[in-house]
Amino acid sequence: MRYAIYFTPPAGDPLSKVAANWLGRNVFSGAAVKPPAIRSFEPEEVALLTAEPRRYGFHATLKAPFSLDEKFTERDLLSSLMHFASSVAPVTIDRLHVAALGDFFALVPEEPLAELDQLANDVVVALDRFRASATETERARRKPESLSISQLRNLEQWGYPYVFEDFRFHMTLTGRVEEKDKLRVARMLDAFFEPVLSEPVEINNLALFVEAEPGAPFEVHSLHPLSVSPLTGAGRPKKSA
Repeated sequence: MRYAIYFTPPAGDPLSKVAANWLGRNVFSGAAVKPPAIRSFEPEEVALLTAEPRRYGFHATLKAPFSLDEKFTERDLLSSLMHFASSVAPVTIDRLHVAALGDFFALVPEEPLAELDQLANDVVVALDRFRASATETERARRKPESLSISQLRNLEQWGYPYVFEDFRFHMTLTGRVEEKDKLRVARMLDAFFEPVLSEPVEINNLALFVEAEPGAPFEVHSLHPLSVSPLTGAGRPKKSA
């Protein structure tokens, strides 16, 4: 069993519904969703584009998948997650848009948002005690030879390269896309998601996702509302040195 702490919109949110249609799976129920009919894209091509993100479900990573340290139980993790979520304020993203991040596509904020980066930092620090140390196999999967110095340091200390200064909020839509196909895929994704990208997105929950066994699809275990008013919110935990 592995756990991850992500953001995903509620099941009834229009963005969740469109994303489930695109990825071909409902991350709340685990049910398959009929692939979309897209002009100039065969269903098999869409299935290939979405194969990797389909397994993880529609989400933004706040704390990457981890095994639970043997000192703790799932109930311990849930209790701490609920307490943490109740102590921090929601963050609003004015607008998401489709962007290429290296060789894959994702939804990202149009403008940097310091409050969102801080929330991600806080999640990493506040809940890291529940994470079992990564195995050599898990570490190798991150391809340490390709990482920067700061990313290697993050991998060693926090179990994931892309935290703190290396974090970028994103909601993955595709696996690897060949350079020759990027413009075509970008235009298609812009058109597909445009109807649900005109409204702000409120980061108003922390979602606990679970992977029941190695290689199994991740599913939502529970959503935990962020419930402190931004005007009266308590202080946040800080990144350790």
